[in-house]
Amino acid sequence: MKVVKFGGSSLATGEQFNKVVSIVDDDSDRKVIVTSAPGKRFDGDIKVTDLLIQYATAVLEKTDYKEIVDNILARYQEISDYFELEDSTIDKIKQKLESLATDKYSDEDHLMATFKAHGELLNAVLLADVLNSEGIKAKYLDPKEAGFLVGGEPNNADVLEETYLNLSKYKFGDEKIVFPGFFGYSEDGHIYTFTRGGSDITGAILSRGFKADMYENFTDVDAIYVANNHVVDHPAAIQKMSYREMRELSYAGFSVFQDEAIIPAVQGQVPVNVKNTNNPSAPGTLIVPEQFLFNPANPITGIASSKRFSALYLHRYLLNKEVGFTLQLLKIFYRYGISYEHMPSGIDDLTIIFDRSKLDATTIKNLCNDIKETLNPDYLEWIDDYAIIMVVGEGIAHTVDTMGKIIDSLTQNNIAIHMINQGASRISIMIGTQMKDADAAVQHIYDTFFNN
Repeated sequence: MKVVKFGGSSLATGEQFNKVVSIVDDDSDRKVIVTSAPGKRFDGDIKVTDLLIQYATAVLEKTDYKEIVDNILARYQEISDYFELEDSTIDKIKQKLESLATDKYSDEDHLMATFKAHGELLNAVLLADVLNSEGIKAKYLDPKEAGFLVGGEPNNADVLEETYLNLSKYKFGDEKIVFPGFFGYSEDGHIYTFTRGGSDITGAILSRGFKADMYENFTDVDAIYVANNHVVDHPAAIQKMSYREMRELSYAGFSVFQDEAIIPAVQGQVPVNVKNTNNPSAPGTLIVPEQFLFNPANPITGIASSKRFSALYLHRYLLNKEVGFTLQLLKIFYRYGISYEHMPSGIDDLTIIFDRSKLDATTIKNLCNDIKETLNPDYLEWIDDYAIIMVVGEGIAHTVDTMGKIIDSLTQNNIAIHMINQGASRISIMIGTQMKDADAAVQHIYDTFFNN
């Protein structure tokens, strides 16, 4: 049995819906279909979720929302008209949409979560009716009926373990199940939404709970690629990768979908197949738990880079013999509420790498002053011109010359390496460079391992 999730671009228009219908009908194992809200139809378009946020804001501010509701309804009407559905479908959607403004909510957060969730909810209702109209027996399954329970906060939900037990007891019939992504119900019956990757999270939870054989995640790309196609022209597709490879690459910029979203599927030992709604015959990329051993054809699976980092460089003679230096440094970070990313060190040197997007100029200035006063380093420098390249592959641990080839590919092209670090897992190599060299570094490493 397969759980299949479709993204917002896959469910944005009647034409896209028609592709989804064909994909669902093409494989009898595709029993559970998870919907996203309708996404953008073209550049400059607005997602239905964003329209729902506008709707919620207008209700909270007690301003006129009729035009917004009409715009939302028109998105579903367009799809309904494409399939020439009975008026009862759009009437049902209209009633649910309009009732949002008159229902009672305990506070603004609960209101916002409920409004946002209806993009997926209404699309699931619509898809179930579309499938039935096309001769494919389908049923809309509300998360409350399935026992899909969450905790946390209204707009930042966490799945409860009880959910998996509830899902395992669900009795399947001969119909397809259409399930809305992005939200679940609190134990007291309120709608709570997930944060980033909401529908991906739902699909992963259902995959684990229903003990699926496969979780197919349909997007708008044929596969996950070895490198960013804005950096490398026509990069090779990744046929298979481990989840921990994906985690390492996501950290440095891979963004097919939010990597943490598929953790439930990994916990349930369910392989994830990333496929393209617009080209469903393409094999896509298979993401497997580490326990699913495979022999990669290339020691390198992917190369990613990010320019969002900064570094703090400290020099102090006999640093390696000074007990408590790092502890004092961490206490300073704790006072500022700052987390660091990496801390490579030498006998007299220490470099601390930060996510620059989480820091402002005032914090950086005060932090450096505090470190000078408390630790009295011989030299301190804040470096904003910093990029990180991640070279990742399960095969790295089983080859002896990979590191040398990477270093040669950079030094032979006059790219200075500011830092190099291999994790304990031995599946990733992290390289620090100047920002201006990051893209070229990715290209040269790619050429070394994939174009020779």
